Amino acid sequence: MVAEDQALMTARKDLFSRALSAAPNRLHMAAHSHHLWPDVTLAAQVEAWEDAAVLADHKWDKALGQVYPAAQSLVARELNLPSPDTVVFAPNTHLLLATLVSAIDRPHPVRVLSTNGEFHSFRRQAQRWVESGEIALTLIDAQAPDFAEQFLAAAQTGDHDLIFVSHVFFKTGFVFDRVWELAELARPQGPWVVVDGYHGFRAIPTDLAAVADRVFYVSGGYKYAMAGEGAAFLHAPPGFGPRPVLTGWYAEFGDLEGPPGGVGYVTDAGRFMGATFDPSGLYRFVGAGRMLEAEGLTTPAVAAHARALQVSLLDKIAAGAAGALREAVVLNPPGNGPQARFLALRHPSANAWKHALAAKGVVVDVRDDVLRVGLSVYHDEADIVAFCGVCAGL
Repeated sequence: MVAEDQALMTARKDLFSRALSAAPNRLHMAAHSHHLWPDVTLAAQVEAWEDAAVLADHKWDKALGQVYPAAQSLVARELNLPSPDTVVFAPNTHLLLATLVSAIDRPHPVRVLSTNGEFHSFRRQAQRWVESGEIALTLIDAQAPDFAEQFLAAAQTGDHDLIFVSHVFFKTGFVFDRVWELAELARPQGPWVVVDGYHGFRAIPTDLAAVADRVFYVSGGYKYAMAGEGAAFLHAPPGFGPRPVLTGWYAEFGDLEGPPGGVGYVTDAGRFMGATFDPSGLYRFVGAGRMLEAEGLTTPAVAAHARALQVSLLDKIAAGAAGALREAVVLNPPGNGPQARFLALRHPSANAWKHALAAKGVVVDVRDDVLRVGLSVYHDEADIVAFCGVCAGL
C-alpha cells in the first residue's frame, strides 16, 4: 500500500466548480463512471455550437482539420504512440468494435478468445454474434486465481482469430498487467489482439510504444479523460484490417487504396471511420486534455492522489468509521503495482447500500454484488470523511 504519510496533491475542485456547484448537496464518489466534467468543457461545448453557427457547412473544415487532429495528438502523447495517425474516433466503443470485427477477413465463425468480465459493449454483442453464428467464443474466468496464466496459455494455442481482453476490469478493478505479452502473438493475418483500455486510459500510466505496431487499443472520453460521451477512440496498428466491411464515407477521405472500381480506403486509422457524427465530444475531449496538460495533472500524479485517498478510505472502513462497509470484501486493495481508479467492495447488500446512499445524496454505483467507489482529482480527505459519515449512518 501507499505509505500513510504520503502527501496528497491539492484537490483541484476549482477546475470543476460548475459541476460541483450545480449540485452542492451531492457527494460524487463515482469518478470511474460518469466523471464530472471540468469547467473548460463548457467553453468547448459552446465553441462547437458557435462554430456551427458561424461556419455552418464549413464547420467540418475546423472539426476535421483542427479539432480531430488535436484529439489524435492528445491520445498519442498519453499512450506514447509513434504517430497520431493510428488513432480514429467514433461516437462510442460499440461502433468501433463492430467495425473492427467486420474487418477480419476469414470465413465465419470468427474464433474469439475473451473473458466473462468484459464490459457490456462487448459482452452483449459477442453473445448475439454467437447466436447468429458470426463468432465462436471461448471465455476465461476473469476472477480465477490464476487468470493471467490461464488466459495467456489459451491465447498461445493459436486457435483464435481475435483476442479481446480488458487492461483493467470494470467490475473488480483487477489490473491485467501482463496483457501486453499478447502482442508477441499478434499478426496481420491473425490473431488480432484488442485491449479494452477504458478503465486504464488516463487512470494508470500506459505506454504502448513497444506494442503499438501489433495491438489494438480502445477507450474513450467518458471516464478519466473527463470529456463525456461522443469521443471514443481506437488505436489501430498499421496493416491490420485494411478494409472493414462496416464502413462509412469518411473512410475515403485521403489517398485511397483498393481494387480498381471497388471501395477504397485510406491506409491510416481513418480506414475505420464511419459517417457524419456530432463533433462536440471531440471539442470537449481536446478542452479537457489540454487542461490536464496545462495544469500538470499527469496520469501518474492524479493516480497517486487517488491511490492515497483509497488507502485512507480503506483504513477508515477497517476501523469501522464507515459502518457496514466493514463487512465488504475488498476485491482490489492497493498493492505494489498499478491500481484501478476505483475500489471494488463485494457484499450481498451492495445494491441496497447504493440506493440508501443515493437517498442521502451520495453517488456510487453497483455491478452485481460489487459496490464501486471512484476517486479523482476533485476529491480530498474531507470527502472521504464525509462519505464514511454517511455510510456509518446507513
